[in-house]
Amino acid sequence: MNGKLYLVSTPIGNSEDITLRALKVLRSVDFIICEEFKQARRFLSKHQIEKELFSLNEHNEKESVEEIFPLLQSGKQAALISDCGTPLFSDPGHILVEECIAYKIDIVPVPGVNSLMPALIMSGLDIEKFYYYGWLSPKKDERRKELLNLKRRKDLLVLMDTPYRLIRLLEDIQKHFGNDQHIVLAYKITMEDEKYFRGNVAKILRICNEKKLKGEFVVLLDNR
Repeated sequence: MNGKLYLVSTPIGNSEDITLRALKVLRSVDFIICEEFKQARRFLSKHQIEKELFSLNEHNEKESVEEIFPLLQSGKQAALISDCGTPLFSDPGHILVEECIAYKIDIVPVPGVNSLMPALIMSGLDIEKFYYYGWLSPKKDERRKELLNLKRRKDLLVLMDTPYRLIRLLEDIQKHFGNDQHIVLAYKITMEDEKYFRGNVAKILRICNEKKLKGEFVVLLDNR
């Protein structure tokens, strides 16, 4: 009898955003697959959950799947969590899910918090249709090509990047889309210092430089 893999969403900033169903699943499974042990133990300890942990991240994904997958085939049940947010959404886990699909092991998503939906619904923009691009390449030439291709799309564009590249991303948007390009910056979503900045990119870039902002973010770029 095959096991089961749960994909469990965890909070991205506010620890109270965990769902009752997520806690129930995490307490019931045989083991938990996480990105980093330290982050996972801190989160699980807060909810008095003690489970065997397996690490699966961008550096060891293939090797970890080789270790974990036989356990699922033997009938064990596991939960996959990322450091924060929804697993597989800009996070590792795709290889494990592909293996489960190939060998008909049940996969059960446990929905919860993510950064995309809060950014969209608080934007004040028409969000019925949008184009999620996600993370741009950190390589200068590839990044430039991506932005030029995105400029041709007359859509609401959704971009993400690491906290230390926030200023760089806004500078790139300003360079390729112009000073007056309207954007919404969703900054530190669900955290105590959560902010939403709306206006042209020149204005928001100036604010970010003045305040020296550095944190998790989502940028919505209205290119319609």
